Amino acid sequence: MSASEALTLPRRQPAPREAAPPVSNARIAMIVLIAGESMLFAGLIGTYLVFRLSAPNWPPPDLPRLPLGMTSMNTIALLASVVPMSRALAAARRHDRRALGRATGLTTLLGVLFLAVQGAEWVRLVRHGLTLGSGTYGATFYTLIGCHGLHVLVAVTWLTVMAALVRRGALSRARRTALEMCGMYWYFVCGLWVILFPLVYLY
Repeated sequence: MSASEALTLPRRQPAPREAAPPVSNARIAMIVLIAGESMLFAGLIGTYLVFRLSAPNWPPPDLPRLPLGMTSMNTIALLASVVPMSRALAAARRHDRRALGRATGLTTLLGVLFLAVQGAEWVRLVRHGLTLGSGTYGATFYTLIGCHGLHVLVAVTWLTVMAALVRRGALSRARRTALEMCGMYWYFVCGLWVILFPLVYLY
């Protein structure tokens, strides 16, 4: 091949890189999950309101009142956990392992505190006669609040795993994505409590 022919040959262009999707598959999956959970709670809340609005007395006079003071403090603890959760996500993005460990640990601690206080309240209510068998009032209370408590337990378990990975220095890029999804789920359970607390304890 002559030098002139070599100069006229077209140069091989590098293969174009595939553009990253605007929304990751993990984020889409979490949005779908949260949408499904939202529909579940919409149904539970609708059922609660039907019984609540049709009852002549709510709560029934022979059943104990819900512990408003302690639950109010517990609500503050749960909502306060949003702050360290946000800091954990920010620390993960800037690869600050020390700040990430502190923030995930504090978020987990506040979640455990919320569950512990709520569990203690339930024990006291059962001792005073409010059980699942205490008519519609007891059944709807434990179903609605218990379902939320189960979701908080799942989120706390997830956070505990993330905190353990951070302490071991094993938070890879894929696991940072898992932490972001955990953050989205945590925001969901906290936002849901903003609706459930006034509905069940104040209304």
